[in-house]
Amino acid sequence: MAGGLIVKKPYQLFSEQEVQKIDEGVMWVLEHVGIEVNSKTARELLLANGAKEKEKNVLLFPEKLVREAIRNAPSKVVLYGREERHNLELEDARVYFGTGGTVPYILDLETGVRRPTTLLDIARIGRLVDALDNIDFYLIPAYPNELPKEQVDINRFYAGFSSTTKHIMGGVYTWDGLHEVIELAGMVAGGLDALRKRPIVSFITCTIAPLRLDALYTDFLIEIARHGLPVAIPSEVIAGITGPMTLAGSIVVQLAETLAGLVVAQIVNPGTPVILGTVATVMDPRRAGYLSGAVEMGLMQVGVAQMARYYKLPLYATAGMSDAKLPDVQAGYEKAITATLVGLAGANFIHDAAGPLEFCTTVAYEQYVIDDEILGMVMRAIRGVDVTEDTLALHVIEQVGPGGHFLTHPHTVKHVRTELFIPKIADRDLRENWERKGALDARERARAYAKKILADHRSIGLPRDLEKAIRHRFPHIALPTEWA
Repeated sequence: MAGGLIVKKPYQLFSEQEVQKIDEGVMWVLEHVGIEVNSKTARELLLANGAKEKEKNVLLFPEKLVREAIRNAPSKVVLYGREERHNLELEDARVYFGTGGTVPYILDLETGVRRPTTLLDIARIGRLVDALDNIDFYLIPAYPNELPKEQVDINRFYAGFSSTTKHIMGGVYTWDGLHEVIELAGMVAGGLDALRKRPIVSFITCTIAPLRLDALYTDFLIEIARHGLPVAIPSEVIAGITGPMTLAGSIVVQLAETLAGLVVAQIVNPGTPVILGTVATVMDPRRAGYLSGAVEMGLMQVGVAQMARYYKLPLYATAGMSDAKLPDVQAGYEKAITATLVGLAGANFIHDAAGPLEFCTTVAYEQYVIDDEILGMVMRAIRGVDVTEDTLALHVIEQVGPGGHFLTHPHTVKHVRTELFIPKIADRDLRENWERKGALDARERARAYAKKILADHRSIGLPRDLEKAIRHRFPHIALPTEWA
């Protein structure tokens, strides 16, 4: 796996003094402006633990309460895959990239036409992810439009388990769905105690910008914390709309929101594995709309990553999205720029990095393949350059000498595959060879590769007895058994 590399010297936006100013600003907002807490249970817990009521549903968070929650939260959160090689150790500046979105549309693999996503798409994308080496986790990326809401949660997570052994994260929509997903994950893990020890699923409970904790999602957060399962609490500020236009001001709002969620989780169950979260972006000044491919979005993630390290907490960030409608040049440069920025900043769990297009409303099978290649190049940049006696190669330089060549030297053979990133989709051939192979562009090559994976690759899947038990327990699972 390419993921899990530690950035040696993370890209940073702020000086130490600026970090202190931002931290002071966050604590000031929490203590003097407050957070609208729409969950009755959360309000009662917060007030019983030192929060103050400012006005109806708006609570003030004393700095002491926030600092204590930060101390109680683990600095390292491990998200497990069903295979050990897929475990994610979220800490410091260790980086992983994966999917994301919960989009309603997909570009059909055969026709290229946009259509509503289905449950089968979720499973098929999972199979792609299972085969793509530079995508480290499967954050369930699509909504099954054909299913009634009460069946969505269990079916989305089941489709994930049936198609990949990588770690699965997702949001939920209903109370019954949350409990069913926890039960399902427990069955797959070997029991609820085993699930708590090795969480093969994790959850998302978003805040509502500016400075609000939603009633339903905060109640979900409380329930997840009671189970001791990992949860990301992302802020979704749009600078200029639900946050200040200045990036620094919007970073303050993001941190205040996600830390408020962290406080709730730590009151419920000290030590709950919480992942600070940001999905923040900027508005399009021409239409006051959401943007997903803006370089400023990447800069905000970089800033929050630096603050997360200051708090010694892991971070759920976003990068690698695009506002393009197709897997085209725009998609390539928007995705590569933000993925590189946020990866080199050392954000831990970077979601939305594979698949999304069109303001994160659409995905494409071939885009996952292209993004896997982009992420491979980003991770090669993160790995950097090793300086050792062997890599300096002074003895090799001496042996070859002036006017010689290194092509056939054993040192070249030894290092060529480890030193270079070797792409599968990019064309690096001479024009005549490219033309002889059909003169295909990158999208066409990626589409062919996606079809090959879907035809040839099979994940480990679920044991037959467990599959039977799951379908008996949850008869509303809609994914056909023969899909694989």
